[in-house]
Amino acid sequence: MIRAMANKLAFGIALCVFLCLPAAAQADATETDREFDHGSGIQLEELTPLQIGNLATLARVWGFLKYHHPAITAGKHQWDYDLFRIMPQILSARSRQDANELLAKWIDSLGSIDECGICAQLSPVGLKLKPDLDWIHDSKSLGVALSQRLETIYRNRVKDRQYYVTLHGIGNPVFQHEPEYAALKFPDSGFQLLGLLRLWNIVEYWAPDRDVVGEDRSSVLNEFIPRAALAKDHDAYGRVMMAAIAQIHDTHANLWSALNLRPPAGSCRLPVNVRFVNDKAIVTGFTSDSGERTTGLRPGDEIADIDGVPVSQLIADWAPLFADSNDAARLRDVARNLMKGGCGSVRIDVRRDNTLLATNLARTPVSEAGTPSVTHDLPGPTFRLLSKDVAYLKLSSVKTTDVPTYIESAKGTRGLIVDIRNYPSEFVVFALGSLFVQRTTPFAVFTKADLSNPGAFHAESPVSLTPSVPHYNGKVVILVDETTQSQAEYTAIALRASPNAIIVGSTTAGADGDVSDIHLPGEFRTMITGLGVFYPDGSPTQRVGVRVDVKVSPTVDGIRDGRDEVLESGIRQIVPELSDSEVERIARP
Repeated sequence: MIRAMANKLAFGIALCVFLCLPAAAQADATETDREFDHGSGIQLEELTPLQIGNLATLARVWGFLKYHHPAITAGKHQWDYDLFRIMPQILSARSRQDANELLAKWIDSLGSIDECGICAQLSPVGLKLKPDLDWIHDSKSLGVALSQRLETIYRNRVKDRQYYVTLHGIGNPVFQHEPEYAALKFPDSGFQLLGLLRLWNIVEYWAPDRDVVGEDRSSVLNEFIPRAALAKDHDAYGRVMMAAIAQIHDTHANLWSALNLRPPAGSCRLPVNVRFVNDKAIVTGFTSDSGERTTGLRPGDEIADIDGVPVSQLIADWAPLFADSNDAARLRDVARNLMKGGCGSVRIDVRRDNTLLATNLARTPVSEAGTPSVTHDLPGPTFRLLSKDVAYLKLSSVKTTDVPTYIESAKGTRGLIVDIRNYPSEFVVFALGSLFVQRTTPFAVFTKADLSNPGAFHAESPVSLTPSVPHYNGKVVILVDETTQSQAEYTAIALRASPNAIIVGSTTAGADGDVSDIHLPGEFRTMITGLGVFYPDGSPTQRVGVRVDVKVSPTVDGIRDGRDEVLESGIRQIVPELSDSEVERIARP
């Protein structure tokens, strides 16, 4: 049932006015069209399967026109508000055929399509990802009239012109002219659907890694149309969009403006660091000096239940709202939130030495409890000599200007461990990587969006390291894990290009490449990975992470004993003849 601020007659008049205006009269609509500034006037209480299907077709057509129709790519329409003008008619359509006919007439109202003189072409050179546009040729689903109009628009699309998208820097998309409608009052089914349609079409046309998402995007659209439209308030809508964003499987793509809506709810926490080891939540340390004393917990303890709910059940319940590229990153983010919750008493069941212990603890404000660790590198100085043979450099506090000094200080060692179980404090890809190679060495290829062909991505020339001094001759061992994300992954790939380098550790976060911000109605904000990053042979990094040569992860026994088993493995790659006790001693902070 549709409840609108205006009656059906008013909607019909509004649609007629819109359909009958010539394109020239709408030239300044982006500045002058204020009709829906105070709400879309569309409020839905339920949706039928027919309505959901017709809205899905509208979503596809609206997005296609947004990035292909010359009147829209020229900015002659307030395209969000045009959506609200056609949406009530689509909702009222009695059949799929009726909805398709309405969409065909809607397209006609935008003005005639001039035959292109110099037509946009999809170049096969370096084509990494083609647009997914087979659907516009499906006359059985769309009807002949609608399909033909879409095909005509595609053939005559304007070259290199977009109103809603520009390319920035090395090529990641910038989504401009996308209002966030800060004054939006919830619920508003029209604006809520607009947010979903905006996000879905951005992924469809401008996400360089959409082919590795792993979800059927059409099914996702159909699933989330009713969920978005029928959300009853700001927070409910935020959680729906959070779940939709999670379907993109991109660690960059969270609902960053509203992480408080993600479970667990509450503003307090226990002063405990947790990490998942073999899918078990293991205490690794404490976020305050008094943490061990006040909680009675020990490194190596397994958090089994929280307030009577098994941790495995919490993971299953929370996972749909955690937007991550892979399980390693998702468990990382769950672990950082596991000790969070409401202030006051909480029951924690702990497994220690095969014995289950129950204890009541008190969550306190973060200002008292401290924040969870986001790195797994060594505490202390950025650079040090672990022994006469092994140098160590962590990137969480690295300084670009000090890179030559680090390398000079490592001269004479058999190997340098570069710890990227963190996020680099400065961009050192070329400053450091160039000191590990003796010839120009390609290490990555970017894919860039094509403004003339939305949905297409072309590979650029390889990015390379060029030799510089002081050159380091020893072995380079790069440490990575689930905290290694984005620039950290890019750095690991670059340093690994040296013939003397290997990567030791476990699966990284799988989100490389510059990010692109997306503003959604209601002042929500998300991002996507906006630049495709691949190895020179074309292998992906998104979702899978960087290539790991020697796979090693912490163990519960190692955590209990205060050992860094990943670092120990790195040392063994450099000085294999050392005994286990010697390796453990060198790896101690």
